[in-house]
Amino acid sequence: MSVVRDWLVAEFDHETAITRRVLERAPAAAWTWTPHERSRPLGGLATHLALIPHWGRAILDHDGYDLALSGPPAPAAAGPADALARFDAHVADVRRELARRTDAELEAPWTLRSGSRDLVSLPRFAALRTFLLSHLVHHRGQMTVYLRLCGVPLPPIYGPSADESP
Repeated sequence: MSVVRDWLVAEFDHETAITRRVLERAPAAAWTWTPHERSRPLGGLATHLALIPHWGRAILDHDGYDLALSGPPAPAAAGPADALARFDAHVADVRRELARRTDAELEAPWTLRSGSRDLVSLPRFAALRTFLLSHLVHHRGQMTVYLRLCGVPLPPIYGPSADESP
């Protein structure tokens, strides 16, 4: 039995399923809409949500990540179907890799760097929790605000939404 892995896989499955329900509601007609001049367009936020799970491979496969070596951002998703396809592919890939890791591997240290400066070092499972799951939840919350402002009914998140209640 692997306590850390089993806990993390359960949380990963739960949060990614909720995020997928939110992404499914992203309207193609509002793909370029933005609630404020300094905000991302809805399609940009959906793309970001679709790509966040990919961080899981950087965390699982390496002992750290250097922000100074980041390449250009991935191109924006062409529309909701493209964002969902990217999300599903990243989720499946990371889940497969996560499910085969041992607790010892997940407890090993992982460091986020910016050039020669270490920004944070923590156990790999905590990096997954922070930089993947919490990050996903944060931007999913933003997406629900976008959806609400576009008049799109919200799906259930941690229970029924006001739009789904009888």
